[in-house]
Amino acid sequence: MNPIRFCSLMFGPAILMSVSGITSAEEQTIKFGLSADYYSKYIWRGQVLDNKSVLQPTISASAYGFTGSIWGNLDLTNRSHTAPDNAWEFSEFDYTLDYTAVVPDINWLNFSVGTIYYRFPNTPFEPTTEIYGGLSLPTVPLTPSFKWYRDVDEIKGSYFQFGVGQFFEKIYVMNEKCYCGLQLGASVGWANSAYNNGYFGVDGGHSNDLTLSAGLCTQLYSWMVKPSVNYSTMLSDDIRQATDKSDNLWFGVGLSTSF
Repeated sequence: MNPIRFCSLMFGPAILMSVSGITSAEEQTIKFGLSADYYSKYIWRGQVLDNKSVLQPTISASAYGFTGSIWGNLDLTNRSHTAPDNAWEFSEFDYTLDYTAVVPDINWLNFSVGTIYYRFPNTPFEPTTEIYGGLSLPTVPLTPSFKWYRDVDEIKGSYFQFGVGQFFEKIYVMNEKCYCGLQLGASVGWANSAYNNGYFGVDGGHSNDLTLSAGLCTQLYSWMVKPSVNYSTMLSDDIRQATDKSDNLWFGVGLSTSF
């Protein structure tokens, strides 16, 4: 798995689909990925799911355009507002199956479909399932993308994400196996009434979050170190009033490898 693809897979949704749909001979063999990311907060679509430090490990396998992954959120303190007194216990597991490829006969357009099963151990929250589909333009500057997520279980609502992003490869090179790249991303979310009512108690369709991300992907032989800074803000006044904290700045650092 090439470093650009792996950094994008581990970094965020604004870049994920735009680079992962490219099929090559490398994609015809099974590739495995391992990562562990520390974050000062856990923010999801602008929502504060954990207001204290977390560790988020991931294992993944991919081949022929399919990627399966298991992701977890591990609370590092006893001060989490969603899972208090659960230090060093997992509060979430996400099980994802994704298929991403180039649209046949349209080489400039990628598509992605998949499903995510969310489970929340050590919390009072019920598990739920989302399905999703999306499109991206990998050859266009800023690689614009669109993704639709539909909760088919607990919430039964839809969240739409519009993203742009850019990866600047090898902005600093130490040698052929040690170099740095810069990853920038931005996304805006909009959700329908069922989604907003389920998560915020707010009726009607509204803009949700604006999320900005910047990360320095540093390749060190077979490992990648990825410090990042992230910011999100809720855009709708109604949703801002329904959330405890609508503006968030958080930091992270990740370690990952693929084989």
